[in-house]
Amino acid sequence: MKLPAASCGKCALQNSTMIFTINTRSQFEMVDITDGVRSALRKSNILNGVCHVFVPHTTAAVTINENADPDVPRDILTVLDKLIPLSNNYRHSEGNSAAHVKASLIGASETILVEEGELALGTWQSIFFCEFDGPRTRRVMVSVIPAA
Repeated sequence: MKLPAASCGKCALQNSTMIFTINTRSQFEMVDITDGVRSALRKSNILNGVCHVFVPHTTAAVTINENADPDVPRDILTVLDKLIPLSNNYRHSEGNSAAHVKASLIGASETILVEEGELALGTWQSIFFCEFDGPRTRRVMVSVIPAA
């Protein structure tokens, strides 16, 4: 989905928002979505600005962390499970309160600078979709905003 151009005095800014879906495979997992975000960035044709990644779900999140070692995402999930156990006398009756708490702590969005058409991620950084209540089909929204 492309948003209409917005007027900015003498310049015209073109905001570009795209949505892609992912199918998670387990109740708890971290899925590397960096390639999907890069694809959305390429389609925007924006060379410099910011890329905003948003997850419109209350039991999922998005974060940036290392992907060179698969133990890093596993360790993150392990620590979150210790801090926020699946069962803890929660009042929410659907049985997924821990997922809501984890999603709130990790957050629903990340913002990455765009430089010369590339995400300005560090050498070891990747963008992860964090599933806390799967498996499900989930949406990821990517909005690329050009530098003024």
